[in-house]
Parts: sequence; structure tokens; C-alpha cells
Amino acid sequence: MSGETLMLTLPAPLAHELGSATQEFLADLLERGLREVKVERALERYARGDMSFGAAAQQAGVSQTDLSRFAYARGLEPPFSAQTLTEELG
Repeated sequence: MSGETLMLTLPAPLAHELGSATQEFLADLLERGLREVKVERALERYARGDMSFGAAAQQAGVSQTDLSRFAYARGLEPPFSAQTLTEELG
């Protein structure tokens, strides 16, 4: 995998826990965490009324269907579109 080097200072317990992790595992962990943060921020803005559901999905980098699933998991009721309904029932 090609990329850039990033140096982080971590709390000692976290550094100890991750000390033996592979580079691939750490990259996967960061990618998943970043996606989670993007989704959370987008859903917060949507819930406050700062943006539409479609704009929130775009900001999070996921489809509206996927964002709907994340929203339900957090107790939010996203708007239903015909496409979302078809995908959920299909």
C-alpha cells in the first residue's frame, strides 16, 4: 500500500493496545472511524435542520439509503423516498 506517513501521539493505554497491530489493520480502523464521524456529523446537522437529508448523505459520503440505516440506528426518522422504500422491501 502506498501512502503518506502520519505521526500521532496517543494516550499510553491506546498506544499499548495498538502497538502490535498491522498497518493494514490501523488503516482500516482509521477509515471506519472517519466514516463514522462523517456520518455522525451529517446526521447532527440534518437533525438540527441545517441541511436536507440528501445533502447530509453527500457530506457523509454515503448513499441516502445507507444514511437512512445509520439514522434509524440512532433513533432518527429519515424521510422515505420511493427508491429507499423499494430497496428496504426488496
